[in-house]
Amino acid sequence: MSRAALRHAGVTVPAALAVLLLVVAVAAPLVAPYDPAAGHLQDRLLDPGSPGHLLGTDGQGRDLLSRLVWGARTSLTGGLVPVAVATAAGTLLGIVAGLGGRVTEHALLRSLDVLYAFPGVLLAIAVATLLPPGLGATVLALSVVLTPAVARVAFTEVQRIRTAEYLEAARVSGAGRLDLVLRQVVPVVAPVVLVYASSLVGLAVVYAAGLSFLGLGVAPPAAEWGAMLDELRPSLFTHPWVAVLPGLAILAVSVVFNTLGESLRSRIGDSGALLPEGTR
Repeated sequence: MSRAALRHAGVTVPAALAVLLLVVAVAAPLVAPYDPAAGHLQDRLLDPGSPGHLLGTDGQGRDLLSRLVWGARTSLTGGLVPVAVATAAGTLLGIVAGLGGRVTEHALLRSLDVLYAFPGVLLAIAVATLLPPGLGATVLALSVVLTPAVARVAFTEVQRIRTAEYLEAARVSGAGRLDLVLRQVVPVVAPVVLVYASSLVGLAVVYAAGLSFLGLGVAPPAAEWGAMLDELRPSLFTHPWVAVLPGLAILAVSVVFNTLGESLRSRIGDSGALLPEGTR
């Protein structure tokens, strides 16, 4: 197989899997065989492959396949929405810092550095503890964590093109600042930021699951992979295959989106080389 074909497959396969995950999450009411909240104590902790329960049941007799499918909706929301918010906010801050004066640049970057100095997990926990547990707390906490990293990527790209000839030509021709940003800067910065953002989704899903596992995010009985891990933790030694299923789902989503991000990064050439290797 040629190198070009391998590169194409490297993007197509994780992209197709990511779309499949999103379709499953959106179509959860149609895909899930049972009500995720309905349990039968006589069927508790059935092993995978049990009649009527392909992936077994949890400690309350609830079908794990149904809960994993519904949990995909909650977990992916907890990963995608913060990334979308951070992408919008970080891009705006990066462009303002890159095109503003030295005072604006230093004020914004130093403020973001304060947040960036904290380990992502600790910062997410700190923000989440200030809010009532729930999906909203997860989204806000992860948006705060991810925005500085996206802003750095946007700022770096703006720095690269700030003195480009086509920008100078646009300024000389009388283009206003807003028109300059929308027509000349955003089309160049957006692809780089979006590629980087795609690699953050897996990280955000892991962080969201961690917050729920600690009781700071989505709380039981809602179907969410991190909360499910916490609920199934006592069964880890007696029914290990049942207990690790939510963890495998988190791992799978993380691998899919990280692979997609890395593949897209390699496709954008020199611009991709500007992207940092990680957020924390």
